[in-house]
Amino acid sequence: MTHILVTGAPGGIGAAIATLLAARGAQLTLQYHADAAGAEALRRRLPGGGHTIAQCDLADPAAIERLWRSAAAHQPVDALINNAGVFPNHPPLATGYAAWLQAWRQTLGVNLEGAAHLCYFAARAMAEQGGGRIVNISSRAAFRGELTAPAYAASKAGLNAFSQSLAKALASKSVLVFVVAPGWVATERVAQAVADPAVLADQPLGRVATPAEVAQVVGFCVLEAPASMTGAILDVNGASYLRS
Repeated sequence: MTHILVTGAPGGIGAAIATLLAARGAQLTLQYHADAAGAEALRRRLPGGGHTIAQCDLADPAAIERLWRSAAAHQPVDALINNAGVFPNHPPLATGYAAWLQAWRQTLGVNLEGAAHLCYFAARAMAEQGGGRIVNISSRAAFRGELTAPAYAASKAGLNAFSQSLAKALASKSVLVFVVAPGWVATERVAQAVADPAVLADQPLGRVATPAEVAQVVGFCVLEAPASMTGAILDVNGASYLRS
């Protein structure tokens, strides 16, 4: 049975990913930061058995090491999905310096450094195991920027570059690395924003992506994508931002 560690599991995208993978027979370790009740509720409703929850502040390197050792203590981790992320608003011309510093520390600490540190442990363990898969959740913001959250865009651009570096470093060990880059996704947290006519006007499909659609792409990367796709960044933004 495949054992997968999913960060940010209680959120809309994380829960959709966990649900899809559990239905495909995976055993999951579900990381959460503060929403213990949400993580436990998700664990209880997942198909299959043996799923566990684990609290971790992904901005704390020591906590990340504890998370990994706990997740891998009884069963090797076959795949890691770095889904957790934060998005504090800090528009450059309307944010005090103290708040600016806090936004950058928090955003890079979780979105980039936290993901990278967890990848460090996954990479070494998977190389020793003879293979594994890592999927990092990025964003179209890495390519187009974010007007009110520049640290978020920077963190995701850094995550893209880091993931591709990791793909090069680990390919010979059969550890594959993929990036999934959504645009807006219809989760509860952003329900009001994605209903904004200005947001919808930017969507050629007339709607934003659903968590289930993002989960489908993540599931493909974890379970089906061929080895030659390692290092790929897959866009899931409904043609709202195109690049070549």
